[in-house]
Amino acid sequence: MSDNKGFDLAQLDMWGDELEFTVERERIVAYAEATNDPIREHLEGVYAPPVFAVVPPFQLMAERTMSVVPDELMMKILHGEHDFRFHRPIEPGEKLTSRAKVVGIHGKSSGVTVTTLIECRGDRGDVVNEQYFVGFFRGGTLDGGYGQPSPEHTLDEELRSREPSAQVVQKFDEDQTFRYSEASGDPMPIHLDDEFAQLMGLPGIIVHGLCTMAFTSHAVIGHVLGDPSRLRRLAVRFSAPAQPKHTITTSIWSTGVTPGRVTRETCAFETVTDEGKTVIKDGLAEFGPF
Repeated sequence: MSDNKGFDLAQLDMWGDELEFTVERERIVAYAEATNDPIREHLEGVYAPPVFAVVPPFQLMAERTMSVVPDELMMKILHGEHDFRFHRPIEPGEKLTSRAKVVGIHGKSSGVTVTTLIECRGDRGDVVNEQYFVGFFRGGTLDGGYGQPSPEHTLDEELRSREPSAQVVQKFDEDQTFRYSEASGDPMPIHLDDEFAQLMGLPGIIVHGLCTMAFTSHAVIGHVLGDPSRLRRLAVRFSAPAQPKHTITTSIWSTGVTPGRVTRETCAFETVTDEGKTVIKDGLAEFGPF
């Protein structure tokens, strides 16, 4: 089971090495500013914006995902989906410990998806957040699937026949990708180098998917109009890249209250550019008391 079309299936469901990260208030503020975050608690560094959760384990997430992928596909990755589960906000001054494991590898018609689970614990020993990263490797081939697929969060088609509960308009700055790269620690050249991005078949520099996701988090938090620390889940599928100076519109549908051990308010959302291109599909946000 160690080799199937070059994918190392023996790594499935095995935790890798742990990575420690000390959260600095200045880093929280820099991330908030780099994503045009309007929320006071984030801009003052009271606690981190939700998508900042990807910063502490970013290197680990990438390394663990690539550990199962054949060398020739490593530069052919697209960020397919991301699904955050928040137990509490990240706080300045704490030391976080992250670990990651690949939980699923699945062949598709035009490539292969690799699903990686990341767990982040605080220095009190509690789980702060979990997240599922789905990388899509263009041109990869794999017969069938192994392990578990990414968790479901598909938008109900019936919602599109309804008027959205809200629509939020935002705009990326010309230097957005450079600011986000520095604050997030993501140096991929498709976000910084026009010529390289075009060599990769892109129209030019594209906005980081997680930066776009951060923008949508502001939209849904503002729609719910509550304490931003109440966000419990934020999940999206990246369907196309946005570019600097693009205007995006996020349509939000309230989908009610989910009863259970902890009552949650949920909403679905999707995001399009001013050119009519859908950049975020199947968005899901859940809010509840911590």
